[in-house]
Amino acid sequence: MAQTTPHTESDLREDVAEHRDPDHEVDPLFVNRWSPRAMTGDPLPEAEYRPLFEAARWAPSAFNNQHWRFVYAAREDDEWETFTDLLAEGNAWAEDAAVLAVIVSKTTLDHNGEPAGTHSFDTGAAWENLALEGTRRGLAVHAMAGIDYEGAREALDIPEAFDVEAMVAIGERAPPESLPEELQEREAPSDRKPLDELVRRGSFE
Repeated sequence: MAQTTPHTESDLREDVAEHRDPDHEVDPLFVNRWSPRAMTGDPLPEAEYRPLFEAARWAPSAFNNQHWRFVYAAREDDEWETFTDLLAEGNAWAEDAAVLAVIVSKTTLDHNGEPAGTHSFDTGAAWENLALEGTRRGLAVHAMAGIDYEGAREALDIPEAFDVEAMVAIGERAPPESLPEELQEREAPSDRKPLDELVRRGSFE
């Protein structure tokens, strides 16, 4: 039988422990991951954020197709405003990120050109790897659906064979007070639905 190392409530970060209490023993990294919005607006050295993409590289994928791609700009890049212009109004807070990355997925299989039914599923696994590595490093990592999808395709020269999935903001964490007042009360880890609501044994119903 595989041995596990017990984890205690003290393994959870202080801001997480106030809002989350897992029902089963899992590595605290999974519970500690959440999506902060408050970021300092400071640039990050490339050596601090490139490992997040490295973690994403090792995600599982059907036929080892590795469907995911990340098109990004750091705030010191000439292309930065191209990325911030894609943000929906409600995501203006992301302009304080150090890095903005658009996540896209290849919709066909490399070996035969047929549709890849799991391209979004596999790309989601890569995103989770990225998010967990960011959490491990103490960074703020927040994925957003609130972007201009067609605008991203055009502005970033994304081929038709790829779907735009989301944008992710990466940066140094800042105090909640740095956010607009209406977002400050939302700057906390959200809880999760009960496990029995998410997992079914035998059939869906």
